[in-house]
Amino acid sequence: MSASVDVNQLVQVVGDAIVVADPQNIITLWNSGAQAMFGYSAAEAVGQPLDIIIPERLRARHNEGYAKTMETGQTKYGSDLLKVPAAHKDGRNMSIAFTVALLHGDGGEVTGIVAVIRDETARFQEDRQLRKRLAELEAKVAATTAG
Repeated sequence: MSASVDVNQLVQVVGDAIVVADPQNIITLWNSGAQAMFGYSAAEAVGQPLDIIIPERLRARHNEGYAKTMETGQTKYGSDLLKVPAAHKDGRNMSIAFTVALLHGDGGEVTGIVAVIRDETARFQEDRQLRKRLAELEAKVAATTAG
């Protein structure tokens, strides 16, 4: 038995952010998960460049890679999970993890890119604290065994 799925509803109810941008780097879809994660409503985000969620120091590199992907129709990331910094509407820094996929028209042309994004800020901070604590403990052990 096959169940019919309302794709629009599915996109909106998923907890992760789903963001689609066109070949010019302009947001065309912004689900409720993206609103909760980044603080921008769909009305605020749709029509804006992806720059609204990219830290300023990374925008040039992102835009260069984005343009190359749109030009070649290929992304070097495939289904890799990417982990990068991001920016919230209120200005705070975030750590996100996401996958990307190219969208194609009927003629095979690239019509955009979709990203499925998860907020990893808390996990990133916990990992950083654990690595710091481990380094401190290793330094203590080294000092104790050296003396």
